[in-house]
Amino acid sequence: MPVREWNEPNPVAPLRPEEFQRICDLAKRTFGLDLRSGKEELVSARLRRLVQRGGLQSFEQYYRHVLEDKTGAALAAMIDALTTNHTSFLREAEHFTFLREQVVPWLKSRPAVDVWSAACSTGEELWTLAMVLNDAMPSARLQFVGTDISNRALAAAAEARYSAERCAALPAAWISRFLVREGQPRASYRVAPELRRQASFRRLNLTEPYTWPRPFPVIFCRNVMIYFDRTVQEAVVRRLTEFLEPGGYLFVGHAESLTRIDHALEYLRPAIYRKPAKREGGWTRSS
Repeated sequence: MPVREWNEPNPVAPLRPEEFQRICDLAKRTFGLDLRSGKEELVSARLRRLVQRGGLQSFEQYYRHVLEDKTGAALAAMIDALTTNHTSFLREAEHFTFLREQVVPWLKSRPAVDVWSAACSTGEELWTLAMVLNDAMPSARLQFVGTDISNRALAAAAEARYSAERCAALPAAWISRFLVREGQPRASYRVAPELRRQASFRRLNLTEPYTWPRPFPVIFCRNVMIYFDRTVQEAVVRRLTEFLEPGGYLFVGHAESLTRIDHALEYLRPAIYRKPAKREGGWTRSS
């Protein structure tokens, strides 16, 4: 039996196996999150505050509350609590090296380039993309779209304000050019206005139907499919491929090899794929 603190507000009954299973089923059904046995403690810890905040005494009551909330706010709060938003600037740096060395030459003749960060979390990935491409293509009209299922993460991404410690991995020249120092004595940084004007953010559930007005030449969708089972992964990759232009590049996380799922992409390097270029009479593999 867990020890209850005497000053714990609105004590909540321990999470029962059947309650855990109902929450897992709801998470899987609504946003593809594959919670398995062994995650009971994580689910209990992350949702307990929401149970208390709602004035509820059990996870069963909380589950019914989420289902009955027609505004969707309770479900959105549950998603925010259960999804992990760990990210960093220049995470998996090999991808950005490949982008600069192999993809930019393909893009450089274009007057405008749109890039999609499909699981942008708190924004570090999108802003890294913006710094790389603004540095490599200073004359192009660049637009970056960031999407995520978490409203909380999207708000942080749009705010674009980060501690000095989180920015330490960036080159000094980029910090000087693309960030604005704020705060004394403990400094923080905010992404410069000219980059912020290039970005837009939208809440999007990758497991539900969505649309874009045109395909993207580059899509980053990293470190989110590890939370999906194989069936959901295939559906997500199929939909991403639909909105990737012929010859375009898809970057996934290094822990997310697509070798176990069916897809129509060409493998280039670990976690980097390309959509075959289209020619008259059919499809051909990209060079």
